Amino acid sequence: MYTYPFSLPPFYIAIIRCLGVLEGLAIQVDPTSRIISEAYPYVASRVLTDTQNELKEALRRLALTPDGHLRWDRLESLLEEAKESQGYDVSAAVDQLTDYIISDNGEQLLSELADQVVDAADNLGAETIGYVMAASRALVVNDEVAAVKAFRSLQHVLQRQAEEGTEGIGKEVQKELQETLPPLTPTMQKFIRILSLLGAQEGQTDPAKFVPILRKLGQEPRVQRTASEMVARLGERMLSRGLRAAFGLPPPRFDGQGTGTETVTETKK
Repeated sequence: MYTYPFSLPPFYIAIIRCLGVLEGLAIQVDPTSRIISEAYPYVASRVLTDTQNELKEALRRLALTPDGHLRWDRLESLLEEAKESQGYDVSAAVDQLTDYIISDNGEQLLSELADQVVDAADNLGAETIGYVMAASRALVVNDEVAAVKAFRSLQHVLQRQAEEGTEGIGKEVQKELQETLPPLTPTMQKFIRILSLLGAQEGQTDPAKFVPILRKLGQEPRVQRTASEMVARLGERMLSRGLRAAFGLPPPRFDGQGTGTETVTETKK
């Protein structure tokens, strides 16, 4: 027990005692309450936005694997928790990540992000086109049953508007559309999730704050070169998808490594 003796400053012990008393009081009101859970949004915000070297190293260890790959689940968890912290600015967190990407240690991460952005943009475009076509078919009134259902839905919305005014009509229309339209694709859901983490959906973040970050990225020759390669790869994928669709062939499957090769599985009859 006394092999490695150590001592704590008196104020540390006082703080620990205060935290213990506070957690004891909180548990009396809510047995599931935990002080660390309440403090986690603040801790996540500090880790994401603080410029101290110690916290930058903590963010690197949390968000990256030892071999430099991005841990999306941990990064998303940090961004989600930090949103609950007062005074949190997501643009500062993005700026911190940008500084690492353009540093000498971020070359592997930049290449990995480029591959993932190309794959995500390609899938998002293809799935969005398919979703729009499916939604158009869902909204088309092609028989009497669909016509009666659409008329009753419209009648119900108008009746709600007459009774309650314009309040709640937006939610009612949204509910009706959700019942009619097909569910969002996985890539579309992930894109909406990213927008939510960046505060774009709730209007929590001013888009102008991201302009200096984009300008800083645009001034880096390595980022410019990577962006050009990404545009070229996306163009190749769009051309490949268009040609195969025009000739009635199955959609291509890409290897995601920027080689331009594709693998197509033919259905045998």
